[in-house]
Amino acid sequence: MRIGFYQFAPILGNKVANLEKIERTLNTLNTDLIVLPELATTGYLFKSRAALMPLAEKIPDGETTQLLLKIAKKKNFAIVCGLVEKENNNLYNSAVLVTPQGKVYTYRKAHLFFEEKLIFKPGNIRYRAVKYKNTKLGIIICFDYMFPEATRSLALDGAEIICHPSNLILPFGERVTISRAIENRVFFIMANRVGFEKIGKKQVQFWGRSQIISPTGEILAKAGADNEEVQVVNVYHKLASNKNVTKYNNIFKDRRVDLYYQD
Repeated sequence: MRIGFYQFAPILGNKVANLEKIERTLNTLNTDLIVLPELATTGYLFKSRAALMPLAEKIPDGETTQLLLKIAKKKNFAIVCGLVEKENNNLYNSAVLVTPQGKVYTYRKAHLFFEEKLIFKPGNIRYRAVKYKNTKLGIIICFDYMFPEATRSLALDGAEIICHPSNLILPFGERVTISRAIENRVFFIMANRVGFEKIGKKQVQFWGRSQIISPTGEILAKAGADNEEVQVVNVYHKLASNKNVTKYNNIFKDRRVDLYYQD
């Protein structure tokens, strides 16, 4: 499979411009799967929940999902993209997976970071792997990566490729994503954003460095800290179905769930 990421800097609050940029870039690609950042259509640093509400949209009827479906069908590849989802009066930090066949899958960020807790409702969708072509994909969003159970749940459900839309600002993100790939023996696509946002006294610098990791921790592709870029690599995704570390050790079969803490 050809898998990749699109690292860019969304314009805060300008969904029209962001969607135009996404469409323009994705229409140039040749891949099987592309992953975009968290909140790719709106930007990140909003003053309040009320300020973000007008940019939120329903899934699958909203303009972002409908545009992605059109691109996926035209280009014959799957897309994972972060957006603000609205359901009733709730806002979710969500990501959609759309396929060329017109299927739409939604994941809502379960582990909210810092002041996200003042805006979004925590996700309520169980971790599940999604069939695409002859593999299975899983989605986590940004700070979810700090919770090993999230990626492990997807791997146990058969995910061979983890898609990780992100707006990472913590300096150890690259190392953590490598660990998640190794400990689950999966491919890991971390699609981070770049750029700087400021509202009043609040300001955030995003550090890019999107990367694709192999099941053994090899860095297959890596972006810079500041530049917008697309990277796509060829992978043999079935390497992720081999969970053997040695001929005597299998990371799933060797688990001692009888000894693990359970609350």
